Amino acid sequence: MEPSVAVVILNWNGKKLLEQFLPSVVETEYPNLQIIVGDNASTDDSIAFVKTHYPQVTIIENEQNYGFAGGYNHILAKVEADYFILLNSDVEVPKNWVKPVIELMQQDERIAVAQPKIKWQLQKAQFEYAGAAGGFIDQYAFPFCRGRVFDTVENDENQYNNSIDIFWASGAAFFIKSKAWQQVNGLDEDLFAHMEEIDLCWRLKNLGYRIVCCTAAEIYHLGGGTLNANNPYKTYLNFRNNLIIMQKNLPKGEAYVRVFIRMWFDLSAWFQFLIKGKPQFTWAISKAHFHFLKQLGKTAQKRTETQIPMNALSGVYQGSIVWAYFVKGIKKFSQLGWKSN
Repeated sequence: MEPSVAVVILNWNGKKLLEQFLPSVVETEYPNLQIIVGDNASTDDSIAFVKTHYPQVTIIENEQNYGFAGGYNHILAKVEADYFILLNSDVEVPKNWVKPVIELMQQDERIAVAQPKIKWQLQKAQFEYAGAAGGFIDQYAFPFCRGRVFDTVENDENQYNNSIDIFWASGAAFFIKSKAWQQVNGLDEDLFAHMEEIDLCWRLKNLGYRIVCCTAAEIYHLGGGTLNANNPYKTYLNFRNNLIIMQKNLPKGEAYVRVFIRMWFDLSAWFQFLIKGKPQFTWAISKAHFHFLKQLGKTAQKRTETQIPMNALSGVYQGSIVWAYFVKGIKKFSQLGWKSN
């Protein structure tokens, strides 16, 4: 019998997205599947819409908006399945998008998390910013993807068709074994949104698990469905959360060094926003650093017994992706001369 799978879509006032994208999800071809809409206390009529048009979809409602991390934690505590798939509400899927990923994950107990190829729903020949063909980080925890480095997004020309170990899987279509989810207590709710999937993958890697990209499957992500890329709050969350996950997951001495260097990189971004006349973004970075420093003690309490040096983890670029991109002019993953563990 096939492992049981629960596709869980977190919703908050997303009726228009559910109208557009839920039809493809309910047509998924997999023999042991449940589809769940987890609602974060929506005030629109999205839940009434699902009940009326898709009675086969299970609805689980939160009593308040817990954000992405907290929302999923509360919903998945009520779900039973061998695998959870955290699926964004703005994702279109082909019929056979689940089985190839599950088959790959079944091959190795150490594979805890996986993602399919993620392409742009508006232009399906192009990778999508949020995950492309798998997530990586550099020595200072800057995230990037096979198929997307900073703002350069490639077309999918089968150049990344091999299924490999990665550092993080995108939260847009995040496959995880339920026992792994439960072992690390799900997502860190203090992150609220952004970087929470990287943190979860990092914690699992510190426990010896693998994270992979299954290129035999693909999905199509619209992107920007909740927080637009030009939203200063998104900038704040990204900069703050990046520092938090470094402190949480790196060995203590290494964390001090890498966080210190990373904050200098952030200062460069601060000046760039200032020069470009975007004071709201400079303020977002300042606020991110202040709040990171303010909760150093709280974050320290979240450190687990096991942290592996960054250079010993797979999916880490042995260099600076900032230097490679902005100074050396390397715009594509394939040009990096990839060296990872």
